Amino acid sequence: MRTSRLVAALVVPLVLVASAVGCTKKTDTTTTGDSAGSDQVTVAFVPKLQGIPYFEAMNTGGQKAAKELGLRWIYKGATTADPGAQTDIVKSLIQQGVDVLVVAPNDPDSMAPVLAQAKERGIHVMTSDTDAPNSVREVFVNQATAEGIGTAIMDALAEAMGGEGKYAIVSCGQTAANLNSWIEVEKKVNAEKYPDMELVDVVYAGEDEPRAVSMAKDLINAHPDLKGLIGQCTSSAPAVAKAVRETGKIGQVFTVGLGTPQAMKDYLADGSSSASILWDVENLGYLTAWAGWKVSQGESFEEVNRVSDAIPDARWFPDQKMLLLGDPLVITKDNADNYDY
Repeated sequence: MRTSRLVAALVVPLVLVASAVGCTKKTDTTTTGDSAGSDQVTVAFVPKLQGIPYFEAMNTGGQKAAKELGLRWIYKGATTADPGAQTDIVKSLIQQGVDVLVVAPNDPDSMAPVLAQAKERGIHVMTSDTDAPNSVREVFVNQATAEGIGTAIMDALAEAMGGEGKYAIVSCGQTAANLNSWIEVEKKVNAEKYPDMELVDVVYAGEDEPRAVSMAKDLINAHPDLKGLIGQCTSSAPAVAKAVRETGKIGQVFTVGLGTPQAMKDYLADGSSSASILWDVENLGYLTAWAGWKVSQGESFEEVNRVSDAIPDARWFPDQKMLLLGDPLVITKDNADNYDY
């Protein structure tokens, strides 16, 4: 990255997915730190899908941590966000006997029994980016709380819409726990802070950006007075902006979402997107690898953890077994180019 984390000007407390193309081919990368040896700790991370900017940026952060901490980092996922394909990969890593298994589950409930199998084999189990709260996971590495993300998204949309009008949400996986929790917060903030704004529909594009574009256009056509769109994940955020651009609705329909900086910068520049809410994704990957190393060593987390210069204050919440990265970022046309992903 070209810059350290930008802390958004948000006094909110501080929890993605992206587009999928191609088949369910499995791919992987492995990074080994300098202290390679038979006793080297292996941390494996299984993303929701592989080959898209968000999780590739997480992998970059994990690779950096692996080199600095001397651990072996495996990054392995399918190229579609399919729960069955993800389960197959997790089972292969269990058979491989990794030390720490970290998953960003597409379907937390169906993943839970598979994670139990890993624990039975003596493997440390964690989640990152998306939780499986009803599983045996020891740690959830959380990018930000639902309250923080949902509030930031709703505030940004309300500012763009002038605090009034109809809007819709284009989400991704219908069972994605993090996305659903953000939507619930958005509804709450809508009711409490912006009573003149009305949510007319929530649709699910299933991690498919072209489908999300089509669904956003359908919403624009179905609601002639629509004034806003939320892209709830890193595939639908650019998709809703693209739909506004292609329907000639810039300045009439305003969009915000959770998009990576480089995917959003052109839309931010022409006004088809007003803002993107995210977090430092590379730092999330670094924190994930670091947490895996700590767990493998049997070490406890502090209430506030200085992980690195870029992550000076990751907070530990023992009642939730949650390690929190920090504040969300507000990405605009003015700072999008500060980030490489």
